[in-house]
Amino acid sequence: MRELKVAESAGFCFGVKRSVEMAEKLLAEQGSCACLGELIHNEDVVAELERKGLRVIHSPQEAENGEHVLLRAHGVPKSACNELEEKGAVISDATCPKVKFIHKIVSKAQALGRFVIIIGMKNHPEVEAICGWCGEHRVIENPEELEEFLIQNPEIGEKPISVVVQTTQTHTKFTECCNIIKKRCTNPEISDTICLATFTRQAEAEALARECDAMVVIGGKHSANSQHLAQICMEHCDNVQFIERTSELDTDRLKTAQCVGLTAGASTPAWIIKEVRNKMSDEIKIEESAVEKEMSFDEMLEETLKPIYNGDKVTGIVVAITEKEISVDLGTKYSGFIPTTEFTDDGIKVEDVLNVGDSVEAVVVRVSDLDGTAQLSKKRLDAAKVWADVEDAVEDGRIMEGIVTEVNKGGVVVSVKGVRVFVPASQTDLPREAELNQLLKKTVRLKLTEVNKARKRVVGSIRRVAQAERRARIDEIWNSIEVGKRYHGTVKSLTSYGAFVDIGGIDGMVHVSELSWGRIHNPSEVVSVGDEIDVYVINFDREKRKISLGYKDPNANPWEMFMSQYSVGSVANVTVVKLMPFGAFAEVLPGVDGLIHISQIANRRIGKPEDVLTVGDVVEAKITAIDEDKHKISLSIRALAEPEPAPVQEVEEEEYEEPVNNGGEDALVYEISADGTASGFAPEED
Repeated sequence: MRELKVAESAGFCFGVKRSVEMAEKLLAEQGSCACLGELIHNEDVVAELERKGLRVIHSPQEAENGEHVLLRAHGVPKSACNELEEKGAVISDATCPKVKFIHKIVSKAQALGRFVIIIGMKNHPEVEAICGWCGEHRVIENPEELEEFLIQNPEIGEKPISVVVQTTQTHTKFTECCNIIKKRCTNPEISDTICLATFTRQAEAEALARECDAMVVIGGKHSANSQHLAQICMEHCDNVQFIERTSELDTDRLKTAQCVGLTAGASTPAWIIKEVRNKMSDEIKIEESAVEKEMSFDEMLEETLKPIYNGDKVTGIVVAITEKEISVDLGTKYSGFIPTTEFTDDGIKVEDVLNVGDSVEAVVVRVSDLDGTAQLSKKRLDAAKVWADVEDAVEDGRIMEGIVTEVNKGGVVVSVKGVRVFVPASQTDLPREAELNQLLKKTVRLKLTEVNKARKRVVGSIRRVAQAERRARIDEIWNSIEVGKRYHGTVKSLTSYGAFVDIGGIDGMVHVSELSWGRIHNPSEVVSVGDEIDVYVINFDREKRKISLGYKDPNANPWEMFMSQYSVGSVANVTVVKLMPFGAFAEVLPGVDGLIHISQIANRRIGKPEDVLTVGDVVEAKITAIDEDKHKISLSIRALAEPEPAPVQEVEEEEYEEPVNNGGEDALVYEISADGTASGFAPEED
């Protein structure tokens, strides 16, 4: 084997990496939790997580009441989520976002009564989960099965259908299925839900398989995406090995290959890929050593006898790791060693950062000709590199990042790649009276302004970076600002007339009238200092650097809501909110008031509104007029009240004359009401 080509896309995809990180974080915080189904399709990763405390359960019934349950990366049916909620489980959803998107598509299809076709592997956890979010559906594994299904069920072609595809399916199979659906179905909605990472991995595997004499595919035997990778490689290469781990690799099948390709499925961790690669690389070294034998004995002897001196930078191969030191083969007469203490700071284990066979760079600290050893230091070499980087950063003004480790009277100390950088209090970007302790343990960005390697002194400024970033943010806002644009900001201060909101380096003002559609007296009724809120631009003045912002939702305009619910003649229950000499204002909806004129409060004359009404009263009123332009409403209680009997005007006896009844008809008796209106009726007969 002469050449090894490793696919750049090999290994964990975003969804798998996310789910594993979620599991490890939960285990670190809680010590143990349950996972509904195996988290990913890799036995080694699942076993390692189980060792750390991740208990695999296969049904919601196995979960303990109130237990923390992680949902697998492939997703679970909706019914399983419901069962876990009924048991009071605390759910952490590690479902791949790409799979979650498919759940949303099929759920929407179910709500619309659409038939769902899922192109994927039956009995695969991802497909089973998708089915659990569907209504009427069918899982199709290949174009032949799809063709047969549509021929036997012609009525499906007339239905509205939605098509989704398993995220790890091959694009070729999906395309063939789509062509059949477009030919036989009249109303399809097709969603290409194949993960882009899957497509990229498959395309790269195909390209490698075409140019290599042998291919090695690493992945779980139950992993759909790994199976598809192996199938693609077998279509273009005769010598393909599909393995799960290093022990399964048959190196004899690689010895005659001039070029070998290596790829891995989305659930394969980096450490397994590295192990397989190292084992394959050993074969390359064997072949190369045969060529190296042509080097003359004198040349090889001279190479091994080269002297080394204190301060030299050397590169060697780790040949052994003990409790106290790491042995390094330098290719010279000297045997190098590095104390393990150089790798075990902060509780780190040597085996976590270094393995036998790794290449390591170090600087020579001491050479002993007596016993043929050379003490090496990786820390000193790293420190030298860091100091060189620090000096360059001062020269080119590069921004560095570090953690604040100390606070003193004069300022703070920031650790930048292990180098102590002093930042004076005036350069911390905090107000003069602010406590410097609030920066402790925080990651900060700073510029290095002064370096003295001899005195091991470096000075930096957080303020310079912060000011530059603020200016950049401010310029960006003013360059892109427009009326209606939305920002996420922080409430900085409150006044009687509004709230000032920081939208990224610039403060805009939300007037009290723009905080709420309802009636408020003070901005503090709606927001508080420190609140993070979403606002939008109402107006701005670039010259004066002023921005007017809105907070209340334009879509919740109470006047629009009123107009959609009421019209002239409508009756509403209204709340009296204010009394005036000429009438009463009443709230029809929050933010919409109407006027009940004093003449419309009662069906009799009253002296003032408070004779009948009190603030807070809820009364029934009729809408008698609406002024859409001025947003004014006229209300009337009187229009709904029963009219009082009108007082009868009495006639003095000496002035009363019996009316003449001509024609024998009954006489009419008239009552005169308070407003002068006359009404009459016939008296009853004796």
